[in-house]
Amino acid sequence: MPNSSERKKKHPGLQLVAGGTAGLVESSTCHPLDTIKTRMQLRRQQSTIEAVRARSSLHEPGMTRSMSSMSSFAEPKLTHLHSSTAEPSGIRAAVNSIMGRSSSMQIMNRAPVKASLGPIGTARRIVQREGFLSLYKGLTAVYFGIIPKMAIRFLSFEQYREALQKIAGPPSSGAEYSTTVNFTAGLASGLTEAVMIVTPAEVCKIRMQSQYNSLMDPSQLARRKYTNVAQTAYVIVKEEGIGALYKGLVPTMMRQGCNQAVNFTMYNIFKRKLLEIQNTKELVHWQSLVLGGISGGFGPIVNNPLDVVKTRMQKQVIKPGKPVKYTGIAQSIMMIAKEEGTLALWKGITPRLMRIMPGQAITFMTYEAVSSSLTEKGYFV
Repeated sequence: MPNSSERKKKHPGLQLVAGGTAGLVESSTCHPLDTIKTRMQLRRQQSTIEAVRARSSLHEPGMTRSMSSMSSFAEPKLTHLHSSTAEPSGIRAAVNSIMGRSSSMQIMNRAPVKASLGPIGTARRIVQREGFLSLYKGLTAVYFGIIPKMAIRFLSFEQYREALQKIAGPPSSGAEYSTTVNFTAGLASGLTEAVMIVTPAEVCKIRMQSQYNSLMDPSQLARRKYTNVAQTAYVIVKEEGIGALYKGLVPTMMRQGCNQAVNFTMYNIFKRKLLEIQNTKELVHWQSLVLGGISGGFGPIVNNPLDVVKTRMQKQVIKPGKPVKYTGIAQSIMMIAKEEGTLALWKGITPRLMRIMPGQAITFMTYEAVSSSLTEKGYFV
C-alpha cells in the first residue's frame, strides 16, 4: 500500500464522472425496492387505520365514490321495474338478478388485494392495484437527484479527505488515510449532499411515490396531482412555499451524514485489509461489489428511525391554518412509538436493507470500475 506521501490525488472531473455514473446505474437497478420501502413506512398500524380510514391517503381514492355510484346506478332500475306492468314473478327475478350483481360488484370492489404486509406482499399489492410500472414511481425525481448527489458525494468525500489528512498529518498505521479521516470526510460529504440535493429531491420523490393511482387506468392518470419531478416541485412551491422542499432537512442530514460516515469508513477498512492479504494495489470488480454491499448494511440498521421520521415529515402537506402532525425529530419519534409501537420506527428496514446494500454494492463497484477505466485510458490525468 502506498503511504500518504506517495498517493496521487484524483482529478475532480474523474470523481464527478465516476460518481454520477455510479448513481445512474444504482438508481436504475434498485428503485423498486425504494418504492416498497416508502409504502411500508407510510402504512399505519391496523389499530389506527380504522380511525383514519376516511381521510387516509393510504386508501385508494375513488373506492367510496365508485361504491356509491354503483348503488345509485342500481336504484333507478329497481324503481322502473316496480312501476312496470311486468308479472310479479318476472319483477322478483329481475330484482334478485340486479341485486345479486350489485352486491357482488360491491364485494369485489371492497375486497383488498390478498397480500401480506411484508416487502413481497407490498410489491404484489402495488403491482396488482396500480401496475408494474408503479414500482418506478418517483424515478424521475431520483434521476434528477441521484446523478448530482453521487457526483457531489464522491467529489466532496475525496476533497474533504485530502484536506483533513493534510491537517492531521501522515497516519501512523502507514495507510493512505486514517480511519478517523475517512469517518469525518464521510460525515461531511453526507451532510453536503443532504443540503444540496437529497432533501428537495426526496420530498418530490415521496410525494410521487405516495400517490395511489393506477398506471393501468388512464382516468386515474389524468387526475393525479404529481406527474414528474419538475411539476411536483412547482406544485409544492406554489401551494406550500419553497421551504416545503426542505421539510425533513434535519433528519435527512443526520441520516445521510451517518450513512456516509459508516459506509466510507467500513468500505475503506475492508478494502485496506483485503489488499494487504492479497498483496495487491487494486480490487477486482466483484470484490468491490461484495465489500460495498457489506459496508452498506451498517448505517441503515442504526438510523432507520430517522428515515421513518423523515418520510412521515416529507409526506405531510402544509395547509395554511392547520397544524402538521409531525413537527420535529423527537416529537415524531415519540408520537410514532406511542401510536404504533416502538418497532414502527424500524418499518421498512427489510426493503431498505434490500435497497441500500445492493445499491451500495453497485455504487462502489461502478465507481471503482469507471475510475480505473478512465485512468487507464488517460482521461483526467
